[in-house]
Amino acid sequence: MLSRKKKSESAGPHTPNWHPNFRNYETLPDTKVVRTAFFANVGSLVITLSLLIYFSLGELQLHGIRAQINDVRQQIERDEPASDFAISQFRTFQAQEARINEVEAFVESRPKVVELITNFSHTLPVNVALDTVDMREDTLTVRGTVRGAPEKASGYASAYVEVLRTSPEFDGMFSEVTLTNLSRVQSTGRLAIEVVIKLSTKGKK
Repeated sequence: MLSRKKKSESAGPHTPNWHPNFRNYETLPDTKVVRTAFFANVGSLVITLSLLIYFSLGELQLHGIRAQINDVRQQIERDEPASDFAISQFRTFQAQEARINEVEAFVESRPKVVELITNFSHTLPVNVALDTVDMREDTLTVRGTVRGAPEKASGYASAYVEVLRTSPEFDGMFSEVTLTNLSRVQSTGRLAIEVVIKLSTKGKK
């Protein structure tokens, strides 16, 4: 027994066995329960699906916008003839309205025929008879016959012209009154007169 103890003591302290570690951890298989590659694949798949959904929604919206544009374009093409016709009618109406306004302005600027005839009847001397009253654009021609003795007929005619110039009934209607003809009618012996009246541009309303 003593010899064995001595032998073991003489052998020195006990050291564990040692050997070099030549393992390459990068090449070793992943032995985790959930491998790292799984998370990488899932992340890539999520990003890919997100991009796919985003671009799909964008394409769907773009398709809807294109469909709306096509509908509007078809509606415009369908309504264009009616619109062109309405525009043509409106332009025709504008032209007619302009003519009507022009006529109305002209009529309003001219003395009214009824008013003229009434005023002529109020201011007509007893020895003067009117035969015709011819009203043109801006001229009024009055033709009549003066009764009376030959030596007084011309005076009656001049007096009537003065009445047309100064009578309040014609105030603002006439700008000029001129006796243009004074002649004897051989068949009746009476005096024929012609008076040309320039109508006022303002006229009497």
